[in-house]
Amino acid sequence: MPVDERRHGPRPPRRIPEDRSEGFGERLLGQLLDRSHELPPQLIAPLVAEEVARIGGRDVSIHFQDYALITLVPLPGRGLKVGDPVALDGSPEGYAFLGRRMVEESQADGVRVYVPLVDGADEVGVLSLTLEALEEDDRRLLRRLAALIAEMVISKTRYTDQFFMARRRDRPLSLAAEIQYAHLPPLAMHTPQVSLAAALEPAYEVAGDSLDYALNDGILHLAIIDAMGHGLEAALLATLALGAHRRGRRMDVGLMELYELMDQSIDGTFGLEQFVTAQMMRLNVSTGYLQWVNAGHPEPLLIRGHRVIERLETADRLPMGFGLPAPQIATAQLLPGDRVLFFTDGVIEERGPAGQEFHESRLIEAIQYVGPSSKGVIQTVRRLAATLERVRGGVSSDDATLFLIEWHGGTADHLAELDT
Repeated sequence: MPVDERRHGPRPPRRIPEDRSEGFGERLLGQLLDRSHELPPQLIAPLVAEEVARIGGRDVSIHFQDYALITLVPLPGRGLKVGDPVALDGSPEGYAFLGRRMVEESQADGVRVYVPLVDGADEVGVLSLTLEALEEDDRRLLRRLAALIAEMVISKTRYTDQFFMARRRDRPLSLAAEIQYAHLPPLAMHTPQVSLAAALEPAYEVAGDSLDYALNDGILHLAIIDAMGHGLEAALLATLALGAHRRGRRMDVGLMELYELMDQSIDGTFGLEQFVTAQMMRLNVSTGYLQWVNAGHPEPLLIRGHRVIERLETADRLPMGFGLPAPQIATAQLLPGDRVLFFTDGVIEERGPAGQEFHESRLIEAIQYVGPSSKGVIQTVRRLAATLERVRGGVSSDDATLFLIEWHGGTADHLAELDT
């Protein structure tokens, strides 16, 4: 079905809510915010449906991205229209989610509107509703309403399982995956200076792979971790490494000191029988200056203009957990629009049904194939993950993680000037 981002054709007569007047939108948002503070999670859906009805909206749906990055799944709840999951590719909900923009679709009874639920850099899902007609004031109000709903969902997520359960499509996570997802940050982030997205496979059974990031005062701190082994033991080892990374990051130590802290934590807990491979990175989001330490991982790939132009090599690559000296810090200068793909060895060492290895060369081919037709890092990572899934025939012998960052350029001072 073709999707229009602006409404076309004759405009049907509009039914204006009786209490619609100047300042109505601000009052509606204020009332919604006031009511949401003490609202239990199960009443979020009825409250959203009620408030949307006050602006003449109907058939309200909320969709969240599933763990496998394939579909958007509906949130159940009184007052919401609940149907089947919808594909990220080719659906209006998917266009809104991947493009982070409002999508409008003309229908016989009005306009169906799809609004991404975005709270700052965190993308939650999509709000869908139908209006008889759509004015610019409505668009502005819907964007603000969607941002408020996203904030409500994120805040309530800290003490309810409702939103996690909706994302699972009635498919349970393994115990190891349950542990991993409980400690992961959001798998996508977007700011004017930098974007990132990640995918972990197999999504519902991931164990030893993990990742972390934080944007602190103009520095983006990143880590990708691959713990030795499989199943629950690997998940516990990865969780320890992740916790040690966050502790060192919050102590504001350098990359070599960070390696040593993580190494000591792993060695002191598991001894020489267990180890972790990892990469820890620091990106200055104002200058594009990238630093990283490679602790036994495949080397990241630098992508420019949708083509892999360089493998970011390091002199030594020493795993953590053996009490070895920290590896040297490597550096690179990014240009605006550059992307860097970090990945675990499960991406390139997995074999397909016929025994063929995916290998780095096939990963590079996939990057250069999906990049030009993908909108942003989220869709690029999702399509790369789908390519990997096809090659491995749906069978996984190891975890495989993709972690893609894109530096957009621009200083914080410049961005502040744009807002004035």
